[in-house]
Amino acid sequence: MDYQRFRMPDFSAVPRRDYLLAAIAGGLLALSFPSPGFSAFAWVAFVPLLLACGKKTPRQAFRLGLVTGLVGYGGILYWINIVVTLYGKLSWPISLSLYAMLVTYLALYPAAIAWLVRAGEERGISLLVSFPVLWVGLEYLRAFVLTGFPWASLGYSQYRTLPLIQIADITGVYGLSFLIALTNVVIYRIIRGFAGRERPPYPLKSAALLVVLLVATVAYGFNRLNRPETGTPFRVALIQGDIDQNLKWDPAFQEATVAIYERLSRQACATGPTDLLVWPESAAPFYFQDDEKYAARIRNLARELKTCAVIGSPAYIRADGATKYLNSAFLLSPWGDVLGRSDKIHLVPFGEYVPMAKLLPFVNKMVAGIGDFSPGAKVASLETGKGPIGILICFEGIFPELSRAYVRAGSRLLVNITNDAWFGRSSAPYQHLSMTVFRAVENRVPLVRAANTGITAIVDTKGHIRGMTHIFEEAVLTGEVKLGTDRTFYTRHGDWFAGLCLAASGVVALLAFRKRKSH
Repeated sequence: MDYQRFRMPDFSAVPRRDYLLAAIAGGLLALSFPSPGFSAFAWVAFVPLLLACGKKTPRQAFRLGLVTGLVGYGGILYWINIVVTLYGKLSWPISLSLYAMLVTYLALYPAAIAWLVRAGEERGISLLVSFPVLWVGLEYLRAFVLTGFPWASLGYSQYRTLPLIQIADITGVYGLSFLIALTNVVIYRIIRGFAGRERPPYPLKSAALLVVLLVATVAYGFNRLNRPETGTPFRVALIQGDIDQNLKWDPAFQEATVAIYERLSRQACATGPTDLLVWPESAAPFYFQDDEKYAARIRNLARELKTCAVIGSPAYIRADGATKYLNSAFLLSPWGDVLGRSDKIHLVPFGEYVPMAKLLPFVNKMVAGIGDFSPGAKVASLETGKGPIGILICFEGIFPELSRAYVRAGSRLLVNITNDAWFGRSSAPYQHLSMTVFRAVENRVPLVRAANTGITAIVDTKGHIRGMTHIFEEAVLTGEVKLGTDRTFYTRHGDWFAGLCLAASGVVALLAFRKRKSH
């Protein structure tokens, strides 16, 4: 038996310079996302990591990838501590422990990619193939493992670069992630070529391939951007109440809350006829379905303003002697009748329910609320009379498959209602918004977003943000969108591209583990 294979890793074998390069890669990755949102950094973020890995062993590459992940996701998700301490009312030691656990888990993905890339290179698998495929494949896997957390996928960093993101209606956000990862590899190989470490000295074929893909992507993007929107005009009024999270569920503040939304709604609809009025998630901090006082006022408001209205409110259902609580949105007609209800399907772990609650009885929910929520039973569009809508509640907007399901169910407008007050004055509201932009492009349907404390926004079918509010202020946002008309390739076929990359990642992993054949 070869006992050398089981020695403890020698951390001194990796020079400090390489750890520094790995940390720089993580820093560039974090800075490429909002805010500050230096999107250009994403195209070179992994070059320092690839330079550091060089001719390292797979184990050494794993450690370097872990450093990149820790710095990168640590910088992107620093706001977790705001949620846990300020609103979850947990101590800093507990908050930092939870934060460290999440960041470490996410860092395992770039660490595994670095390990597999080096193991693959030792077996003749080109970095040009392995790195982009593995990055997208594991990024896609991350969207489902442990209920899924596709926050800050690489392609989201480019949400404002409209010519590039149009490809999402074919490949989803993962096509752009692939292109960014491939660019990093080509730049790395060019640098090695100038340093005389690459054979051939200049990667002409890979550079030519990258140029062709970039030109094709941009050309497709401009072609899509130049196409006129042909859908039915649909006027929306979005309300941002800016209700203090510490007062939101206080019964004594219900009157003030409803009065604020009534005043802002009248202000928004005073500019002209409105097809849809939208209040944020849990804007009505009571059970709308059986409240006698405030629910009647809201129905009268819809009747007064002669508009359909989406009202965020908790709900409940009783079945088999048990009560299930739901995070919901009610659609009201211009006559004040309830046309339908949409229930949140993808819940926030530890915020709306406790995963494996029976195994973790000592863990309480971080978010104070009415009780453990249950997921909605099905995806269903709600008919406004002028066009069907699909309602995404809170962070449901970051899951591509859910928006796609609503559009496949007939929705021609996506409505995202959320309460981002939990994030405080951090980067999180901007990161959250950036991901929802892709949902509009992927399915070519407009997306409107009403957030309690912001960011409230209107996004057209091309991903252009037609209007947005500042955070932590009362605001109304009105505008006109064109309802979606045709199903895109992505809507019909979903994340086929990411699925192919995941399958290819499995092949790379098998080849990387395969023993070298003896001569």
